[in-house]
Amino acid sequence: MKNFLDQLSSEQLMEVERQFTIFNNGVQEIIPSIELKDKIARSVLTNAPLKIKLGLDPSAPDVHLGHTVVLNKLKQFQENGHVIQLIIGDFTGKIGDPTGKSAARKQLTNEEVQHNAKTYFEQFSKILDMEKVELYYNSRWLSELNLEDVIHLSASITVARLLERNDFSERLSTGKAISLHEFFYPLMQGYDSVELESDVELGGTDQHFNVLMGRHLQEHYGKEKQIVVLLPLLEGLDGVDKMSKSKNNYIGVDEEPSQMYGKTMSIPDELITKYFDLVTDLPLEEKTKIAEGLSEETLHPRDAKMLLGRTIVRMYHSEVSAVRAEEHFKTVFQKGSLPEDIPVVVWNGDGEVGIIDLLVDLKLQSSKSEARRMIQNGGVRVNEEKINDVNLQVTIANDLILQVGKRKFVKLQTN
Repeated sequence: MKNFLDQLSSEQLMEVERQFTIFNNGVQEIIPSIELKDKIARSVLTNAPLKIKLGLDPSAPDVHLGHTVVLNKLKQFQENGHVIQLIIGDFTGKIGDPTGKSAARKQLTNEEVQHNAKTYFEQFSKILDMEKVELYYNSRWLSELNLEDVIHLSASITVARLLERNDFSERLSTGKAISLHEFFYPLMQGYDSVELESDVELGGTDQHFNVLMGRHLQEHYGKEKQIVVLLPLLEGLDGVDKMSKSKNNYIGVDEEPSQMYGKTMSIPDELITKYFDLVTDLPLEEKTKIAEGLSEETLHPRDAKMLLGRTIVRMYHSEVSAVRAEEHFKTVFQKGSLPEDIPVVVWNGDGEVGIIDLLVDLKLQSSKSEARRMIQNGGVRVNEEKINDVNLQVTIANDLILQVGKRKFVKLQTN
């Protein structure tokens, strides 16, 4: 690789440093960072954009803030004139990424892949300019490989190297099955980089092995090696586990403004700076100022979280929605009042209904067992009175207000 940094003027060097500072903010690791600087220098010198790759197996189409960590970094590259290569793994998705899995993943059908990909596109448009994104389905080239090609591809790496992956080694040591096709997942992800001649690939720290495979295979096939940018995993609202819908510790990008704001206010104080860094679009200077204020105790964590809540709601809804969400939060949680905009549900029928059935029928809880736990934990109120009896029979009446947790409200109207 040529050293383009030595060919730049002082003004061009400043531009390289400016971009590198932005791309380096909030990342876990750049492998290797000096090569990224040189690729940026080549781009500045030749006025040719870098090709920035993100591969996706569309197996879970509900996007939450944890997913946006890498998307926000892609947006930074896009805003600086570089091209985003978004690869939908319609071929690899049928295998399933074994990363972090204790067993082989269920293989997706063509219909599932296409449906999930469409959902991704709709949600990604909240962050990226999708009209400027290059979209690829990796079946376009992977399905064309013949057996000789596959053998040549598999000859580029040893079984011992593949078994270095923690998930494989752990399964092997505990006697759990590893199917041969799972070994091909990182190889095929890496081959995507060969096919598209990507300059940079982004991924979470749990994708370390997979994204390095692209760099390895590009060298094997005589291509210029890509740079790997690893992003940290975002802890969820509990402050412990990675943000995940299954853990119910997430903030979804499609959630209502008041839900989004209220959930943001519940994050642990020690994660405020990390959330600003990884999931907001604020300028780097402002993020630094916020971090300093929290560290020096000149900025109260509550005020920082309110700014964080407004910023997140504004990013996915609007400035007006952000202001209204904050006012709603102040009214309900700081003043202890009921919100003015409680959703109204028309209830067909009268008489009495069991509290558990009522919560499930109104979709305030997803199951009877979940409703029972919420009642037992003191999280259910009827007309502002806390309910402790899971067998309570509720008398249906006009303007009956049910509250679950701090954020879910419903007002009943009868026919």
